[in-house]
Amino acid sequence: MADHLEASVTLPSDPASVSAARSYVVGTLAEWGLPSDADVADTVRLIVSELATNAVQHTFGQSPTFTVDLALHRDEHLRIGVTDSHPRFPKRLPAAVQQDNGRGMVIIRCLTAECGGRLRVRPTREGGKTVSIELPWALPPAPVAAGRPQEP
Repeated sequence: MADHLEASVTLPSDPASVSAARSYVVGTLAEWGLPSDADVADTVRLIVSELATNAVQHTFGQSPTFTVDLALHRDEHLRIGVTDSHPRFPKRLPAAVQQDNGRGMVIIRCLTAECGGRLRVRPTREGGKTVSIELPWALPPAPVAAGRPQEP
């Protein structure tokens, strides 16, 4: 595989775009060798859903679009970032049991940490922000064909 792969999509800040962002990321990662049924693909799917949902819900109409960027560096690190043009950074809110929302960043932070990754929030030059995760890239082992012994 190449030393560095990148992909990007810009979507309207609309609830329907959350599904589109998720599909785009899973499809791109499949092209890069990650099977869509791998455990980490489910984790990435949930993280992207939360990041995209935050970009749609918490920009209060001040960001007409959001961009999802993917970068794979030397088959070692996968970075997924969601950029919007709203200047306010996400805040960690106390999540009450009765609350219907407010747990997205906690979910993202926990899932990222479970995978050995990290979460970052950075301002953009244009006054918005990028919320990104970086995960170690490890492809699952290739399945062994039935009836064929594994090589030593």
